[in-house]
Amino acid sequence: MSVPTITLNNQTQIPQLGFGTYQVPPEQTAEVVSQAIQVGYRHIDTAEMYQNEQEVGEALKATDVPRDELYITSKLNNGYHRPDDAKRAFDETMSKLGLEQIDLFLIHWPLPTLYDGDYVSTWKTLVEFVQDGRARSVGVSNFQPAHLDRIVAETGVVPVVNQIEAHPYFLNDEARAATHRHGAVVEAWSPIAQGNVLDDATIGEIAKAHDKTPSQVTLRWHVQRGDIVFPKSMRRERMEENFAIFDFELSEDEMSKISGLDKGEEGRTGPNPDTFDYVPS
Repeated sequence: MSVPTITLNNQTQIPQLGFGTYQVPPEQTAEVVSQAIQVGYRHIDTAEMYQNEQEVGEALKATDVPRDELYITSKLNNGYHRPDDAKRAFDETMSKLGLEQIDLFLIHWPLPTLYDGDYVSTWKTLVEFVQDGRARSVGVSNFQPAHLDRIVAETGVVPVVNQIEAHPYFLNDEARAATHRHGAVVEAWSPIAQGNVLDDATIGEIAKAHDKTPSQVTLRWHVQRGDIVFPKSMRRERMEENFAIFDFELSEDEMSKISGLDKGEEGRTGPNPDTFDYVPS
């Protein structure tokens, strides 16, 4: 089954469906990622704070899938936003992943209450990684409209993506609209709201009508909205289930019903980027 690609604003291509490694224990990561690649996933999303880059790198080294058919994303640790620290952290990411070039590197969180509110110099540093050829693309994660507006206004460089929390219970429309306004693409994390939407009656009815699971219907909803999504699972059968979302289509009415489940801020499962200030010790 072929996964569609999306053309980013720098004309590079990214697979619309990927495999997430958040909360995959390091000791299990190499095997889990290897299985995901066997299933057909070609887009792997990790992060410095997930502490499993080394093991993702082991899976990449072990696979016989050509490097140019794989798309690898990682993200900057919250503790390394100052330019020199970001450069050292990026070097370590590249070493752990065993890559000469990473496909996408993101600022994981804006952290506007830390570093004297300066996430612009961090963004400028990531742009340098593209200029020196070690990153094909750079983007951001969890950036609110004001954060996006600021980095674009002060640098003239638009991120290729903004990876934000988005799911039927939290559409996150303002951040999504701002991302699109700047010409970037939304990547949706927590796409099934940490499993909260799987028991939703509306989604259940739609799933039954298509002979699909609630997870498949929710992921299909994301894809039809034009977002990039990367579900995580430790189980191969679930990986295969999440991958099988391109052989059916939701109607406009079904899409609207799912979008109508939005609970606004109450539906958010993760922290608010305006106040989130966690730095790993």
